[in-house]
Amino acid sequence: MTKVKKIGIATAAAVAALVIAAAVAVTAYREKTIGFIADRIAAGSATGVIVQVTDSAGEEVWTAGEAVPGEGGGLGGHSRFRIGSVTKTFVAAVVLQLAEEGRLGLDDPIGEHLPGTVPDGEAITVRRLLDHTSGLYDYMKEPGMSTNRWRGEDRFRSYSAGELLRTAFRNPPYFPPGEGFRYSNTNYVLLGELIEAVTANPYGEEVEKRIIEPLELRDTALPGTDPEIPEPAVRAQGVLGDGRTVDVTEMDPSLDRAAGEMISSTRDLAVFLDALLSAELVSADALAEMRGTEPMGMGFHYGLGLQRFDAPCGGRLWGHGGQLLGYRTYAYRSDDGRTLTMVAASDRSPDYATLLASVTAVFCAA
Repeated sequence: MTKVKKIGIATAAAVAALVIAAAVAVTAYREKTIGFIADRIAAGSATGVIVQVTDSAGEEVWTAGEAVPGEGGGLGGHSRFRIGSVTKTFVAAVVLQLAEEGRLGLDDPIGEHLPGTVPDGEAITVRRLLDHTSGLYDYMKEPGMSTNRWRGEDRFRSYSAGELLRTAFRNPPYFPPGEGFRYSNTNYVLLGELIEAVTANPYGEEVEKRIIEPLELRDTALPGTDPEIPEPAVRAQGVLGDGRTVDVTEMDPSLDRAAGEMISSTRDLAVFLDALLSAELVSADALAEMRGTEPMGMGFHYGLGLQRFDAPCGGRLWGHGGQLLGYRTYAYRSDDGRTLTMVAASDRSPDYATLLASVTAVFCAA
């Protein structure tokens, strides 16, 4: 059963009264969730927030703000938004399925499957792409090539995988394969190409066939070059350097491709994470491979398309975060089976540590 609760944003007193009134009916971590989303809105850092917590008692969804900034509209567990790099976990799950089918090996050189595509492709394995230890330059570091930045009319330009890879390969690698960790979107563009080479199908079709359709993720899509978010959509704004506020909702997501193009909802992300981390999408052995991590700083570790965050209370959270202009997404599941999925639209706060602490509070409360 899902309960949707909309949190008012008029005054701090109103929020406090709501928390007190609900205290009898909700657990401590739910109270912290209510406080979290109210604080984000009250601080003016976001125009809309959706938080969903799923545990043995069912699902609860809290919302604050508006679907369309300044115009209203309700938010809920089926509201759609851009999930950015959470896409990587979907793509990684498909790669692990193909490995289990014997169609590729995690320690195969990428040059074996994509001959002539990757410089030093005989030394870079599939595993090194999945866990960001390939050393390959991140094409999004090039000016005008990041969906985290306002690109004006260029945001409607379409890109091929070849264009993105050529941009990356014009730059030297960060380090030799396997000799460090460096998060690079280039790795996952290549994994999309790998899926296509192995299956002879577009990688998006494989994600749909293997994950979206079996799990009945009705809010989830790979838009390709379509700039729109299907309704019910969470629209987002960005503030430019000159102070202007612009709508950043619509963009051609092919600049992200398999590194971050997907659209989903808090409900669908919770279903996906529960299935993946319960070994329903991949075997227990494959899931163990995904959980083998490399340290990436700030309390995070990175596995094969999975991030691990060690919460202050000692629990471990598994999932992925995603960010692109106008949307910040967190999708994590604790070792004891609680799942939190959320989006903050038009989030302008640079204080990632405080934000993360607020998110993990729902797992650390008694």
